[in-house]
Formats: sequence, C-alpha cells, structure tokens
Amino acid sequence: MYFIHNSAPKFFGAFLFLAFSPSWGQELPKAEIKANAPSLYDTDLLTKEFHSGRREELRKLMGDSTVAVFFAATTKNRSNDVNYEFHQDPNFYYLTGLREPDAMIIIFKNEIQFDGFYTNEVFFLKDRESKSERWTGKLLGVEGAKNTLGIQYSFSSESFSEFKLDLSKFKQVYYFEQKKENESELQKQFSKKKSANADTYAIKEMMAKLREIKIKEEVELMRKAINITCDAISEVIKALEPSMNEFSVEAVVEYVFKSKGAEHEGFPSIVGGGENSCILHYETNRKKLISKDMLVCDVGAEYHGYTADIARTIPVNGKFSEVQKQIYNIVLEAQIAGIAKCKQGEDFRAPHKAATAIIQKRLLELGVIKTHNEVGKYFFHGTSHYLGLDVHDVGTFGKLKSNSVITVEPGIYIPFDSDCDEKWWGIGIRIEDDVLITESDPEVLSVCVPKTIAEIEDLIKQESLFNLMKK
Repeated sequence: MYFIHNSAPKFFGAFLFLAFSPSWGQELPKAEIKANAPSLYDTDLLTKEFHSGRREELRKLMGDSTVAVFFAATTKNRSNDVNYEFHQDPNFYYLTGLREPDAMIIIFKNEIQFDGFYTNEVFFLKDRESKSERWTGKLLGVEGAKNTLGIQYSFSSESFSEFKLDLSKFKQVYYFEQKKENESELQKQFSKKKSANADTYAIKEMMAKLREIKIKEEVELMRKAINITCDAISEVIKALEPSMNEFSVEAVVEYVFKSKGAEHEGFPSIVGGGENSCILHYETNRKKLISKDMLVCDVGAEYHGYTADIARTIPVNGKFSEVQKQIYNIVLEAQIAGIAKCKQGEDFRAPHKAATAIIQKRLLELGVIKTHNEVGKYFFHGTSHYLGLDVHDVGTFGKLKSNSVITVEPGIYIPFDSDCDEKWWGIGIRIEDDVLITESDPEVLSVCVPKTIAEIEDLIKQESLFNLMKK
C-alpha cells in the first residue's frame, strides 16, 4: 500500500485492516456455496418481490396490446483477452435482479398464450456451463432464474432464435435501441423479429417515471451507499496534508468504500486540488498537493447498484484562508438556499434558481463579477440531478415528487487568468449533498459528513489511521 513506509511496524497494516473491517471481533461464517443463489455472500439484496413488483408497475404504464423488451448489458473488452468488470444495465437490474450479461426479458401488457402455457413475461439468459464457470464463476442459469428471481418462464438464451413470437401482432413494441457494436447475440436475434411497430421513445418515459420515485427498499440501499461515502470523505478530511498526491486521496476514498462493502464506485472519483478544483469532472488525479491548495473531493460509493454522490472542499493545509472562506461561505449559503427548495411540488429547477441568485448577489458584492449575467463564468452547471441506480439518474424533470432523491451541488470555480482580481484565482469550491424529497421538509441523507468551515477544521485536527501508518 502507498501509505506503508518500510520503517513502519508490520502490525499497523493488520491494525488498519481490523479497524475498518465490519467483522472485527466476530467469527466469520463459512460461506455456504449454493447454486442458484442471487449472491453467495450478500444477504441484503433486493428481493424477487421487489423486481416483480416493478414489472407489474411497468405494465400499468404500458398501452393495451403492447410488449416491452429489455436487454442485459454486454461485456466490454478492455484489451486483448481482458474485459472490463461487468456492470449491469440499470433498467434490466431494476426489473429482474439479474447481475449477469447477455440476457433478455420480454414483458407483455396482458397474458399471452404460447405452446402449452399462458404468461405475461418470458426471460432468456445464459444457462450454467461447468467449463466456463471454472474460469469466471457460477451463473444463475435457467433453474436459478425460476427459483431465485421468481420468473417462472425462463429459457436458455440459445433457444430464443427458435422461440415462436410474432411481434407484428402487438400495437407497439417498446425497447431501448442499441448501437450495433454493443449488440449481444440476443439483440441481433431480436432485430430479426422486431416489427414496424417499434417504439424506442415511450419506454424511456415510462422507466423515468418508475425510477424517479424510490420505494423503501431502494432508499435503504441508498442510505447505505451514502453512509459509506460519508465515512470515506471524513477519513480524507482527517488524512489530508500537503505533499500527498491526488491519487493518494483517491486511494483513501476507495479503500474505505471497499472495506465497508461497496462493490464499486458510482462514477470515477473526482479528486482535484489547486487549479484542478476548477475542473468540474476532473479524473486525472495525479497532481501533488501543496499547502495553499483547496481540494474538491466529489465521490460516491455504489452499494448493490445504488450510488451516492457527495462533494466536500477541504483546505490542504488544514485552515481556510480569508479569501477561501469568502468564496466557500457563498457556496454554502447557496447550497442551503437550494436545499430549502427541495420540497414536493416545487419545480425541479427551483433549487438551481435559488442557489444561482445567492451566487450572483455575493459575487457582485465581492467584485468578482460586474453584472448578473457574468455568473455563468464561475458557476456553469446545474445544481441538481436525480440519484439512484445511476449517478445521473433518470426522472421526469417536472415537479419534485415525494420519495425521489436529488443532489444539491452549487459551486464556484475561478481558474487562473480569470477576469477578476488575481487573489481569487485557482479557487474551486463545490459542496454537494444527497436530498430525499418528502411530504414535508427535505431530508439531507448525507448529513453524516460535515460541511461548515468550523466543522471541517475541527475534523482535520483528528488523527487518521492512514497518517498513523506513516509514523
């Protein structure tokens, strides 16, 4: 590990592992290996009832005599014979719970008669094959889909080409269009069967309506992802010091993610110091940090498909300068104003309008801008987006609805050589929280990590386990 010096006692590595391990002090149970299990190890995945309920809600939105077709994600090649780590298509996971590639579900508005059975859904997926499983692990298989996912009429992917399904009989066939280079064999077979009644637009609207509103099980997984992310940022605030590299900060973040059980990052971690704090989606993460830098840490753990998205801005030397305080407090004031607008019935852009008004006013007062219209030089992105199975999740972007989750993330970014006093140059600040819309006041789900200047400076004074590693 980066933080272990050759002179550090060996027990520090064990101490760090134990300190972050959720099972510290507990006897680890032996893994009970079962074929057809949705996971060999996780016990808090979404249930088959959740996924079947989502399919039923989709049917309510579908027109009469229609059918919706969804495909699993395909594997993506990284280089030569190595693929990128697989990540399921969010819509497919939402409707089925399957976390494997090359599968398809066909959802009918009404029950359809096939040879010997009636059903309102059929499922095609890769069946189990012992030779390949020795290389890449167990698959769920056809029987697993029936028993574990609860989809009774499940079939091998290879059988779809012979499956007797006349799509021309339906008024509309809803599906998501794929680029040719991303098509699986199932998608190619479907393309041969699809009719002139194909509709690739309406299904996007239907899925946006469904996924915008989170139900209890989804919110619980999002809380888990958010709490893990809060822990990671809190550890960064304690560990941060001059001469660290951005990638060292990223390593702290992602170590905590993994140690707390997150499967992935919800998006590439943004860890930008100094001039890089002014780059919105900075991903290089290679700069060596110096004392005067501000560091934007915009990160999110993904837990069982659901992602967090939280940003904090931290002084590398542990203390905000006076000019840094002025800009930081403007962003904080703007964010608080934006959160106050996160109420059921407000327009989706209401938080952005509230935040922008504050930033315009305060930057004019400081002389950073000369007219209201110049605010776009230094605050050039939206304040909110939906959050869920995607970091920029789908939604209707109309009135805010109870049980949807959005971010509130105003920022001010003043690059070097900007048209203002150079004392402001190089200051980039973003503060982002994840907010649950309720029937009353908004709930800030990411309140678990501090954001006022006093709170951040106090937390910086605390010792980090990662700093202990270097002593």
